[in-house]
Amino acid sequence: MRGAEASGSHTAGGDPGTGPVTDGGERESVGPAGGDLARRATVDPLFRLVAYALEAAHGRPPAAVWSAPYAFHLGSPGLVAAAGWPTAAAAAPRSDGLVRLSSLARPADSCDLPLTLSGPPPAAPDWAVRPYTVLRALARAGYGRGGSDLHVQGSLTGAAGLATAEPAECAVALAVADVHTAAGARPDRAELAGLLAGALPDGDDGLRRAVLFARPGRALLVGPEPRRRQRYATFDPAASGDRLVLVAVRGEAADRPRELARAVACARRAGALSAWQPGPRPGRSVLVLLPHTRLTAVRAAVAEDFRGRGLPVPRFLNIAVAGAARREE
Repeated sequence: MRGAEASGSHTAGGDPGTGPVTDGGERESVGPAGGDLARRATVDPLFRLVAYALEAAHGRPPAAVWSAPYAFHLGSPGLVAAAGWPTAAAAAPRSDGLVRLSSLARPADSCDLPLTLSGPPPAAPDWAVRPYTVLRALARAGYGRGGSDLHVQGSLTGAAGLATAEPAECAVALAVADVHTAAGARPDRAELAGLLAGALPDGDDGLRRAVLFARPGRALLVGPEPRRRQRYATFDPAASGDRLVLVAVRGEAADRPRELARAVACARRAGALSAWQPGPRPGRSVLVLLPHTRLTAVRAAVAEDFRGRGLPVPRFLNIAVAGAARREE
């Protein structure tokens, strides 16, 4: 694939300037608590919103806010990367064994649940089942047995076609483990990756590893067995004069495979270099790699084809190859 080559780097990391990110047993140093993010004008609006929402829903500010990138598979087998669009989770610790979950995407479905370590889980709204499963796995491992207040919010919806579950699970795990980890330390990402894989085996472990260990301008090599030390390949379309664009189609689910194939064909005729699905299962979007100079032509060709057939024009979303989940300070 154009723009991808082997790299000798073997350590994981987040975006530059966000502090060290370990890829195994070492713990990261911690900065100030994130309780005032909601009132800090320089903070990204998503993180201000999630901090404010937790305080509004549960009556107290978060002890930590974490962002986790959406992630995707590359066309080459065994390669994953992170996108520059985040999911955020804000958490505050409790000591009464109660879990309080909320999300602005589900304003009518907030819930208060007892945190039980065994037996059937309590009844919960559909959206809260996976976060509760993560909290239960964390509690069994010693993180947050006293309970947590938690608010989760994404920057994209399922209509974009990128997996939403894995970044949310990682953001929840990092935020909750962080507020229940000793002062001066951050959660062990490798340990959390193992906990998530065990608790939610139906998830995509490769995407989770991208969320936890990605680097800007790099693709992460994943194999059948997790490694304590990560391996990377260069994947930096912008540095090569290219663009990576997510093309998402709308309409009936049964029609999407055909319409995606048609969008890809139009894009290729207009100059796109390659296209592939962002996940292992067919969905509603494809990733398209194209020269920067052909972006306008590709968008116009796809839009004209769909508009000419009376169909909604696909959504184009620019994708930056981003770094791993991080604590927002």
